[in-house]
Amino acid sequence: MPLQRVHFAEEVPEVFRTSMQAIRRELEVPAEFPPAVVEAALAAAGNPRLPELDRTEIEFVTIDPPDSMDLDQAVHIERAGDGYTVHYAIADVAAFVQPGDPIDVEARKRGETLYAPDKRTPLHPQELSEGAASLLPDQVRPAILWTITVDASGEGTDVSCKRALVKSRAKLNYAGVQKDLDAGTASESLQLLREVGKLREQRELERGGVNLPIPDQEVVTSDGQWTLEFRAPLPVEGWNAQISLLTGMAAAHLMMYGEIGILRTLPESHDDLRRKLENTAKALSIPWPVGTSYAEFIHGLDPKVPAHAAMLAACTVLFRGAGYTSFSGGVPAQPEHAAMKSEYAHVTAPLRRLVDRWTSEICVALCADAEVPAWVRESMDEIPKIMEECDRKAHAYERSIVGMVEAGLVADQVGSTFDGVITDVDDREPTRGIVALSTLAIEGRVTGTAALPLGQPVRVKLTEADIAKRTVAFELIP
Repeated sequence: MPLQRVHFAEEVPEVFRTSMQAIRRELEVPAEFPPAVVEAALAAAGNPRLPELDRTEIEFVTIDPPDSMDLDQAVHIERAGDGYTVHYAIADVAAFVQPGDPIDVEARKRGETLYAPDKRTPLHPQELSEGAASLLPDQVRPAILWTITVDASGEGTDVSCKRALVKSRAKLNYAGVQKDLDAGTASESLQLLREVGKLREQRELERGGVNLPIPDQEVVTSDGQWTLEFRAPLPVEGWNAQISLLTGMAAAHLMMYGEIGILRTLPESHDDLRRKLENTAKALSIPWPVGTSYAEFIHGLDPKVPAHAAMLAACTVLFRGAGYTSFSGGVPAQPEHAAMKSEYAHVTAPLRRLVDRWTSEICVALCADAEVPAWVRESMDEIPKIMEECDRKAHAYERSIVGMVEAGLVADQVGSTFDGVITDVDDREPTRGIVALSTLAIEGRVTGTAALPLGQPVRVKLTEADIAKRTVAFELIP
């Protein structure tokens, strides 16, 4: 499920910092790395296993937020006839981490990097994730090099995946790349990123897929009051994401053909989920015409519009129930990721996500017509369980932080009344449910003296807003 990131425009207030420390204790979020893991990372950083293939002539660049140092991906695109060749270099974590070593053991406990407004809890020690394994500019690095042929319609037609040495030419950020593209001064490769990204977005819409451009939330302080603003993703962020999705789909197709792998899967959503989202759209005064699919509705949302940004955040529930499916000697009965309308695998973020090290090894072996390493085969069934547990922790972490911020936004308004719409009703206790406020991007628990009117506009009174408990509660005004 896509995560909703919260940032603070200024220093995090102490009341929120204290609450986030409590959240980390409750969820048992790891603290610093044990000394043995740091020692192993330092040793690995100085002695990586380097591949023979040298592709440092490819003019890769990375595109990330300005403060990112854990650079997983570098891209270069060139024309090939009436189509394109996409070169995508992914950090090769396995060049530094061996099965069963202290770094590997610790990474299996962590599963993925966790994010909070006041700190980042990384999967790997910084000596690797922000140093020797990161695709930093002007540094020769071991990588998993994906080469994908894309036709004039944006469809991938061929793929190869092998280990190679690469060198990024520049550490770019989204705002800078967007500015250069808009001004017409971007490199040819970046102009082709826009071209291919738009084609892939059209292909996504045609197959009915959904890729949520989740806006970041930023807490802004003004005259002693906190407000919540959404930062809409730039178009280039979507185009860059499409290259990652293209690679993940290519990886899934390799695995399906080779009958071995770990897929990211998601069952079809239920009718009650659509009902809840339709009610949320009503609360935000966003039309959802009858007969319009999820994909058509979501593709029509503009993240620069605050109500649409809030709707996109609500739509993350479409990804609820996503999991990982490992298989060998056959293919899964249900291999598809329903939101993407395609088979899909995670392979592009190994510095921040454990499973990508396994899937990358499988794809490299399949492309070389070689045996998948024994350590991968022996632990394949374990990885989905680790990842699903870590995903639950990440989502609980996200929900707790969002709940904390929302409670802080209205903490001084207990007793005030608000307009909203009932978006969900408890099947067992119809006097309890969820209300979405019409003027704030906030949902909260609501109770009434009679059955709540699902999907209907209501007036509610704020009865609780507790930052420490991360709770917001309302009662229905008859």
